[in-house]
Amino acid sequence: MNQTNALHWYALRTRSRHEKLVREQLTNQGIEPLLPTVKRLSQWKDRKKEIEVPLFSGYCFVHFSSEQKLPVLKTIGVIDIVGSGQRPEPIPDEEIAAIKTLMTSVLPYDPHPYLHEGMQVEVVRGPLQGVRGVLLRKEKRHRLVLGVRLIQQAAAVEIDVNDVVPA
Repeated sequence: MNQTNALHWYALRTRSRHEKLVREQLTNQGIEPLLPTVKRLSQWKDRKKEIEVPLFSGYCFVHFSSEQKLPVLKTIGVIDIVGSGQRPEPIPDEEIAAIKTLMTSVLPYDPHPYLHEGMQVEVVRGPLQGVRGVLLRKEKRHRLVLGVRLIQQAAAVEIDVNDVVPA
């Protein structure tokens, strides 16, 4: 496979509330999507129900080669591929790997404002061992923030400060 046909991860900007539809259509096309989700308790007048919502509202990640760009862009609900100018910009594999590790861990996580400052850390023990992120203090708890720089989105998870070291 030459460089232009190499698979890379990209962020798709989606229409509001179309993230799951985009994920389903990409899967049906044989293109690998990644849609991190969180469970939320939704309240209606007559009942409460736990629903699954996207971690990063308005975004879905996708793994594809340049020759699949047009089918991806033609997917219903896709606005565009995040990038600089007219060129899609790939997301570093380690950022996607960190999000996947977070999704498979048993730790609770939530969306978090993207941080431009903070200490880079690496988790040295526990379910997120090997993951790098930004540590910030919030009240007396410690939170590890895993960011996707390109879309300026991040997820936060509570972690013991003794489980991280400077990266």
